Amino acid sequence: MALGVAKRVLLVIGLAATIAATLATAVTAQNTYKIRNGDVLRVEVIEDPSLNRTVLVSPDGRISMPLTGAIRAAGKSIEEIQSQLATGLTASFAARPSVFVAVERLAERRPVTPREPEPDPVMEIFVMGEVAKPGKVTLTPGATVLQAFAQMGGFTRYAASSRVQLRRPSPDGSEAVYTLDYKAIEQGTSNAGSTVLAPGDVIVVPQRRLFE
Repeated sequence: MALGVAKRVLLVIGLAATIAATLATAVTAQNTYKIRNGDVLRVEVIEDPSLNRTVLVSPDGRISMPLTGAIRAAGKSIEEIQSQLATGLTASFAARPSVFVAVERLAERRPVTPREPEPDPVMEIFVMGEVAKPGKVTLTPGATVLQAFAQMGGFTRYAASSRVQLRRPSPDGSEAVYTLDYKAIEQGTSNAGSTVLAPGDVIVVPQRRLFE
């Protein structure tokens, strides 16, 4: 009989401990949670139940109460809001009132859709004539003539590499033509290889003449 009573006592003690731990966890969560825009709070003033109400945290992060006006709530804990409301109401009571605040409903949390990384900027030029890979060449903005040469796969055996043409169209419909000597660029006697290309540039590699 005594053993049965002892078991019941232990069961009651264990249940009480579990409830106490649950309540402590809930209180801790209330105190550590930071209020966000769109949350709904329940405010109760023990000394004046007429002030009890449910308030919405507005998009600007504030709540509004009689006698205190609008106060900042977003980013604060429950304890901080309780203290702020009690301070604001003190002037209307004989003593500092007891204010209790609880989160009645959390704001709807919309899932954040990760943004797709933006592709690296590119520009297009065109290569024609006696090259291994004629056609469109995609380069990064700021690329030079020498970098374009590297991507077009070199010259054919018939290329007149000493008189490569860089043709650059103008907005007015005209075209500027520059002559580049690849051999001089390769030997380092010309700095034309560092010429920065522009979108739409055309590199033309002509065919060698008979005795060239």
